[in-house]
Amino acid sequence: MGTAKELKDLVQQAIDKGATTVEDVHQAIARMPIDVLERISPQLSLAKTVGDVQKMTIGTVYDAIRLVNKTAGDIADQLLAAGKKPAQTPRARST
Repeated sequence: MGTAKELKDLVQQAIDKGATTVEDVHQAIARMPIDVLERISPQLSLAKTVGDVQKMTIGTVYDAIRLVNKTAGDIADQLLAAGKKPAQTPRARST
């Protein structure tokens, strides 16, 4: 199956690609009512404003998911690297 790091990388990539795919679908579905409103009333600038804010908000949420995923991967890398080294903590003396 591979090393722990390879497995961690595989999971991290899957989460990142999955978040991007879901974001694309989310953006497309969220855009549909805005598109209809713009076709009904093209001079309504509010529709464009709402669409822009919506797109930015959705993008920010998925950027946060990818950032958490990256941070978790970085922490996992550090833990995996630390696990390969001998323990550095001093032993307690018995009295």
